[in-house]
Amino acid sequence: MLSLFGIILGLALLIFLAFRGKSLLWAAPICALVVALTGGLDLFTAYTQDYMQGFVDFVLEWFPAFMLGAIFGQIMQDSGGAVSLTKAVVKLVGRDKAIFASVLCGGLLAYGGISGFVIIFSMYPIVLGLFKEANITRRLIPATIMTGAFTFSMSALPGTPTIQNLIPCEYFGTTATAAPVIGIICSVIMFVGPVLWLSYRARKFRAAGEGYDDPEDIPEEIDDDKLPPAWCCFVPFVVIVVMLNVFALNIVICLLAGVVLSLVLLFVEGKIRGKVYLTDTGDTLNKGCQSAVSAIMNTSAAVGFGSVVKVSPGFAVLSELVLGIQGSPLIAESIAINILAGATGSASGGLRIALDALAPSFIQMSQSSGIPLAVFHRVGAIACGGLNTMPHDGAVVTYLSYCKIPHKRGYFDMFIVAGAIPILANIVAIILGTIGVV
Repeated sequence: MLSLFGIILGLALLIFLAFRGKSLLWAAPICALVVALTGGLDLFTAYTQDYMQGFVDFVLEWFPAFMLGAIFGQIMQDSGGAVSLTKAVVKLVGRDKAIFASVLCGGLLAYGGISGFVIIFSMYPIVLGLFKEANITRRLIPATIMTGAFTFSMSALPGTPTIQNLIPCEYFGTTATAAPVIGIICSVIMFVGPVLWLSYRARKFRAAGEGYDDPEDIPEEIDDDKLPPAWCCFVPFVVIVVMLNVFALNIVICLLAGVVLSLVLLFVEGKIRGKVYLTDTGDTLNKGCQSAVSAIMNTSAAVGFGSVVKVSPGFAVLSELVLGIQGSPLIAESIAINILAGATGSASGGLRIALDALAPSFIQMSQSSGIPLAVFHRVGAIACGGLNTMPHDGAVVTYLSYCKIPHKRGYFDMFIVAGAIPILANIVAIILGTIGVV
């Protein structure tokens, strides 16, 4: 029981430190040592072998994808490609539909392979202008952009090239399009639900006299004549998705193709028009790599913590409690992933920790219950995008900070659209998967 208490204490301490803005690079090892100490493990071995093994294994497997994804996103940002594509979508659906257009744009960029952490930088100036025209309070901007960047496009939409959708493939032998019907239905819930909620909140604030107000620093919006054509940005997106889902190629190959193709198209098109979209390609590559290192280090730190938890005596008790939950085995999977994603403040970290420890049990449950592994894949991917949207989540902190909106003004709506509604979609996914929908 002491070991089980240590796991709970370690998780609580990790949540507290992350919420206070402390780096997981030192917070996660300390919390892991708390788990090791209460579990009777050798502290030196727990850190140098168990913790670091989990840390290094994740870097070894996923760094190429993190790096290429970050570079691709940086190219789209620095060249103005993401802005060009966003403006094209806004023009298509209409500037009067500010919230709908913003969510759609964020989802399109994320589905095309751009990291959600990068999307905020490209979309913020445009969304700011849309909200100003519609007289919508700025406090809803972080939640609006996050809906597109981190909900349906991250985990539910079949074929999305995000790491949250690819991690289950490794454990279940599934593909990125696993359980497409469940994925599409849940994507609709995670798109329509937030749009309706945010539209309701905008009307409510406007009726109370709270409309748009200019920020202290208004970012400069890039002129259209300085942007590359939208098709230059859209083609690499399509290539990445097609290579991943039609030709079933490794995500590293898909992202590399997207990076190379985007550079070629931007260079050739720029030569034709006499323009330079990337003034310093080397600097763009540098920033992309730096972003990738920061992202994967934090996620790996969380995974390392989970590796120590997994070898502690209390984990067997905890696993028995979770796996012993009555009803559909999809409930146990969802609860385990949600708790770990919330504790680490990382969707990918919580998903990896849970599957690393419990995937064999889920596979057995699949065989005994008759529920296909594709359903376990989709339910698990959706589950990691629920409770991870805690106040200490890196994306939450980044979005609020960049938009200069304090937690007390912007977080509630972020949790509703990127936490509560995805949890509702997760429940729907469990029901659908249990009754045989794939």
